Amino acid sequence: MQAAFCHKHLKFLFFVILTFRAITCQAQNNPLSKGFAHNDYWHNRPLYDALDNGFQNIEADIYLRDDELLVAHMLPAFQKKRTLEQLYLKPLFNCYEGKNREVVYPLSPVTLMIDIKSDAEKTYAKLSEVLKRYAPMLSSYNDGEIIEGKVTIVITGNKPYKMLQAQKQRYAFIDEDLMQVHTDTLSNTVYKTASCKYSRLISWTGKGPMPEDQRQLLRDYVAAAHHYKKRVRLWASPENKEVWKALLECEVDLINTDKLAELREFLMTGPEPVRYAKVNTR
Repeated sequence: MQAAFCHKHLKFLFFVILTFRAITCQAQNNPLSKGFAHNDYWHNRPLYDALDNGFQNIEADIYLRDDELLVAHMLPAFQKKRTLEQLYLKPLFNCYEGKNREVVYPLSPVTLMIDIKSDAEKTYAKLSEVLKRYAPMLSSYNDGEIIEGKVTIVITGNKPYKMLQAQKQRYAFIDEDLMQVHTDTLSNTVYKTASCKYSRLISWTGKGPMPEDQRQLLRDYVAAAHHYKKRVRLWASPENKEVWKALLECEVDLINTDKLAELREFLMTGPEPVRYAKVNTR
């Protein structure tokens, strides 16, 4: 009888622990439409640190080596186990299917930005082959039509423009150079985002008021990108609240950061439109 009593209470305790973990993770996972996890693979738990903090925009750098897409920022820091599939695509697909034990909340729409560091065309040829395995969860382009999925792949770095534009059916899009947004007006069937280095547009680092000419210049570029339905990101931006606030005021869509928890806290205490994404349901 005592054994049965203990077993009953152990089951109850286990249920309480699981419930608490689910509630905690759900609270952490309030989706942040503005957060962009730069060089995500540098974190202790690639992908999961970003998802647990509610980030829906995640970056991974890749090289093509020995017919594998390896995740790394610089040569020669390669580890065979750190492939794009193992760190990102397989875990995301398991989340999509509800089979990932690391994630107890539904998968919100995610943009995975892939920074190609090796040859653009050779790497993209391999990437296209790999992405077909995960087609059910991916946004796709099919002969003039975009079908939105739970995960959208956007290519930056070395960009295979001609290869991608020639495809009638594909599972990837391109990150446009923000500085070309006034002249390169391809529709969002090719470009999903537009980005550039922060210092190409702005020299202000967050000390004192933002110069009005720099603010207006940024607003002009953002408006042009938004006209063509492209989300805007400035990479290598100063990591402080003053800059984050100014970027949001200028309607920059994606705030680049390596400081996941700090940016999450900043966005969660901001105005309602800043805090939450519009989560698609399927």
